[in-house]
Parts: sequence; structure tokens; C-alpha cells
Amino acid sequence: MALTSSDQQRDSTDPESGHNYITVIPVEFQRSRGYPQPPDQYSDYKSIDGEFNRPDIVKSGSGVENSKTISPEAYKQSLDNCGKFGKEHEDNAINAQWEKEKNQEAQNDSSIQPLKVCVYLMSDVALHMELEDGVNTTVKELTQAIVTEEQLGLPRSAANIFTLWMCSGLLELRLKPHHQPFAVRAKWPDLLVKYAHATESRQRRDEPVLSFQRNVFVSRSVDERVKDPKIMDLLYCEARYNILEGRYPCEVGHYIMLGGIQARLELGPYNPHIHTIHFFREQYSRFLPPQMRRGAWRSWLGLGGKNCPEIKLLEHYKRIPPSTPDRKLQRKYLEFCWALPYYGCAFFQGQVEQPVRGLTSLITHQDIPVLVGINPQGIYVIDNTQCILLLGLKFEEMSWDFAKPSQEDNPDCLPCIFIQFRVVENGMRVSKILQIFSKQAVMMDALISGFVEDIKKKTSVTTKQPATDETDRPPVYDTATDSDDTQMPLNNVAGAHRELPQSCLGNKLSKLTLATFDDEGRCIGQMGSWSFSY
Repeated sequence: MALTSSDQQRDSTDPESGHNYITVIPVEFQRSRGYPQPPDQYSDYKSIDGEFNRPDIVKSGSGVENSKTISPEAYKQSLDNCGKFGKEHEDNAINAQWEKEKNQEAQNDSSIQPLKVCVYLMSDVALHMELEDGVNTTVKELTQAIVTEEQLGLPRSAANIFTLWMCSGLLELRLKPHHQPFAVRAKWPDLLVKYAHATESRQRRDEPVLSFQRNVFVSRSVDERVKDPKIMDLLYCEARYNILEGRYPCEVGHYIMLGGIQARLELGPYNPHIHTIHFFREQYSRFLPPQMRRGAWRSWLGLGGKNCPEIKLLEHYKRIPPSTPDRKLQRKYLEFCWALPYYGCAFFQGQVEQPVRGLTSLITHQDIPVLVGINPQGIYVIDNTQCILLLGLKFEEMSWDFAKPSQEDNPDCLPCIFIQFRVVENGMRVSKILQIFSKQAVMMDALISGFVEDIKKKTSVTTKQPATDETDRPPVYDTATDSDDTQMPLNNVAGAHRELPQSCLGNKLSKLTLATFDDEGRCIGQMGSWSFSY
């Protein structure tokens, strides 16, 4: 696949030569970037004006001018040329073009049509790409084209950190190097039926985008060694997105601190004539996650006092010295995120039962929607509406199992992941089991299995002598009797761990419906739909 930059395209004597090209277009993105978490991802919903709208970047033809911010008139014209965008449902041009090429291919299989696509970076940049053999272009080829684009200035090593994802508000898929984005897009409706928690009408309105994001299989230690400013900028933008979307739960003070850094990077040095309390009262939703803004009405009525988010945000913003370089601030932001256990997670949608006790057990309760984050270190169950970590465990601290639905023809009967871990309760060591219901459970199982296999390989390499005593035994992954089985049987945890696991931050077990077992495997506590005989 040959690709030339748009500068080279303009220098061509034949503007209609049909060469492939990339146009780099800076643009102001909305924070959600077109695939937000809906207020309730298990039901139909309508987007809120200004909250979920994304200005898609659409350019076509030869000789397009580069590196210009699109004006409203030019943006409107591009929409007229490539399709209208509604507030509830944005038919972005990449998907319209994919469908067009799909129809053309069906009409004439022997012809190879060029394909125009947009790839969105986590920064405020979109790449408009024209691919000569677009239908057959692979993720590896697209990634190489992106990292070699001169206008982006990325080093080739960026291909070892970032990859292409296909994302929407219902599903996020990391594409493998051999995947063909066109083929994945063609299968997207089927993938939604299989993996998305949404009504049919919501699935019909779903439109994915191609996004250039961090590869979940990359260790955070690789990020920590990065020196290149372009890569640092992309890592910062992705971390900022996860902070603002509630995917990285933090303390209130930490959100304020990070918001102050973001404000300094986006607004420049503090100017007392511009950056007033009133200014931040209008703008602070740009710098803080949603749950920090729910008490905004109190500050408008003057009930918040000095602890109002906008006042705290302004204080942190003012403290940053004007001479501080942006790169230093970005690194400080990233260093905080690197310390979070769930940094670099791939996220999946799921639901868990609400814990009910006493008379409330007689009332039917809806399950709690959660995000399940998985990275090379462990698994994290997050209530991203409240920005709360419900449960965080390293792989060495847990066992898991995947279960298919008992009634596969019943749409309300979902697959699930069982998570087992050890705690001390009332002075006694017990095992707890959490059940996570999700259509994406099989994807979670596959990703966990991949990470566990990597850990098993590293453990086998570093282990010099065979374990002779149970206390010297490697992590729980080696207790499986079948070497081809990457799952850790649930009954292996009790005997495998001598030491209790160290919880990641603060687990909120009281907010979860759990089953409790003693060391003999007897169920000594059950909640919700758990039903065991003993």
C-alpha cells in the first residue's frame, strides 16, 4: 500500500492521479470523542445537546489544504458533501464511505475501489486517509502509515505503543494487526447483537469510529520510559480522557489537582483579568469528571463556600508557575495516572447485583451497570457513574471462571465472569465470589487468559529451581493440572495462597453482592440470586 502526504499530493502535476494521501486536520474535539458511556448503557437513550456531539472531520478530493482549523462554513460544506449528522445519531463519513464501498464491491467484485477513512487520534487531530486497496488494508498497514506521516512527527517506535481500535458508545474493540477495518465495520451490526448491552433501536443508531489509541498489552513501564514529546502528548490526551470520563477513579483532591494542570495546559498562564471565579464557574466542566459537577447548583446559589469545585480548581491553577514547561506538566499528570492500578485498561461493560438486606430484599432491584477494566496487572470493577472503584485485584490475588448463560435462548440470561478472592472477615479467612453479568464476558475471559499466560511464561523463565515447599510455590497460575488450560479453577485459590492479597486502593465490598466460602469450600454466606446447598 503506497501512501503519500497531502503536501506531496498538492505538488503533483496531475491532481486526479488517484494517489493515496493523508490529510492532517486539527479540530476541537468534544471530550467524549463520539463514543461516550451513556447514562444507562443497558437501555435506550437520547444524547444531550452539546454533551455527546462530535465534530467529525470529513475531507475528500485532491489538493486539500493541510493544518487548518475547519471553519463552521467549511464544516457545514463538508457535511453537505458527505452526509448529514443528527444530534442523536451522527452518520459519520467513514461509515458512509465504508457502506458505499461495500455496495460497489458487491456490484463489481473484480474492481478495486479506493477507500476514504478517518482515523481519530486522542489529541485534537483527525487523519483523513485515502487507501488505494482500502477494503483489504490491514491494521498493521494503517498503523505504519500513521507513524510515518511527516506532519504528525511520530517516531516509528509509536507503532509499538499504539494501535487501532474501533469504538462506539456500545462496544470498544482493539483490532489485531491482521484485522481489516473494513471487514470489522461490515460485521459491526452482528458484533453489537452479540456483545452490546442495548436495545435494537440503539444498536441501529450506533456508529463506530477508528481511533489510534494505546495498546492494552503494552506495559506501563514502557510509557514511563518515553521521552518523545509527540508520544507523550498522545499518552497525556488518552489519560485525560479516562480521567474525565470517570474511568480512572480518584479522590476529589486529586481530580482538582489534575484539573488545575489541564487548565494550565489549555488556558496558558494565569491571567487575573480573564481567569476569574466566574470564568471557572462557566468552564470547569471541561476540567472535572461529571460526578464533580453534580453540586453545581449549590455554588450558583452561593451555598458552596470556599470548597466549591471552581474555587478549588482556580486555586490549583494559580499555583502553577508561569514558566513551567508544558512537557513537564504533562509528565506530572501522567506520573499520577501511572500510579493508578487501572492505568492502561481495556474497558468492558457489565452489571452486578445490588446488595439487598432486610425488607428491601422483597423488592426487585435493577443491577448496577459497571465498567470492568483489565490490564496486564489485574481486573478492576468500576462504577464510572459515581467514579468509585468497587473491586480491584491483581491476577495473583484471584481466580476466575467464565460461564455461558444457562438459557441461551433467553436474552435476559447473560454470560458471566466469576471472580474469587480471599479476605479476612470477623477474624476468619474466607473466600468471596463476585458474579459479573455481561455479554462481553467471553471477551474479558480471553483477555485475562492472555495476560495470565504471559505471567506464566515469565514465571517459568525466572524460576531457577522447582518449588519444593508450598510457601515457595509460584503464583496461583501454576496450580492448574492441565497445562493447556489458561483459566485458574475456582477451587485452587484456597490452597494456593499463603498470604492474603493486598487490595488495590479501597475495595467497596459492601456495595457488592458476594457469596462467602470457608477454607473447606462450604458456603457460609449468600446474597442476592446466589443459591447454594451445603
